[in-house]
Amino acid sequence: MDTSDDAVLGGRLVLRQPLKGHRVGHDAILLAAATGGVAHEHAVEFGAGVGAAGLALARRVPGLMATLVEIDPALAALAAHNAECNGLSERVRTVTADAEDRTALAAAGLMPGTFDRVLMNPPFNDPARSTVSPDARRRLAHVADPGLLWRWLGSAAALLKPDGVLTLIWRADARDEVLAALREGFGGAAVLPVLPRPDAAAIRILVRAVKGASPGLREEPGLVLNDAAGRPSAAAEAILRGGGVLPLAADA
Repeated sequence: MDTSDDAVLGGRLVLRQPLKGHRVGHDAILLAAATGGVAHEHAVEFGAGVGAAGLALARRVPGLMATLVEIDPALAALAAHNAECNGLSERVRTVTADAEDRTALAAAGLMPGTFDRVLMNPPFNDPARSTVSPDARRRLAHVADPGLLWRWLGSAAALLKPDGVLTLIWRADARDEVLAALREGFGGAAVLPVLPRPDAAAIRILVRAVKGASPGLREEPGLVLNDAAGRPSAAAEAILRGGGVLPLAADA
């Protein structure tokens, strides 16, 4: 597998990743920026790929432990390499497992009710409405089969402690689907839309919810990635290059 070493977060992380297939983009960095955390907490990232979101979170929060769960052994190996090369291997470990397989997660030491946070960027493209990539790794990272979101949320709910926090990124046009799925075990939801331009509809939503919390929904002001001329917005640059946090992370 041919790879490249690429700097993200304004050079705070260098990630080795495949030249072909799924490549690290804005979604992973936005997910990390939406995830809170303090020292001595333990976070789990589902669908970690080469570890971008989990490593960005560990870089931002000194003392936070992270476990990266990735189904593809080659990507999991790259995630472990990236943790080592960024000086984070003492706090970040990688597990090769399917996020849906709770037996496999337990066998790898991820026991129910023991984690403070779960963050996830699940495959979310509908194969009936999207062009499916011929590349197997890209297809696995992007295309969701029916029910995948519910299964991943079930695993997250199982791993989290009471009042543990879930953060995820999803397609904005499937917002209702996400909120419906969260009713099984989660409450206190907050939603932050991500817009490509000020005059455009949202393309992503970042969602935070709390295990076992009372029902509720708070809408956060959207993050606009580019101005009307197509230049990166100051707010987006502060997150994507400056390592800043989004309001969802500031909540907890």
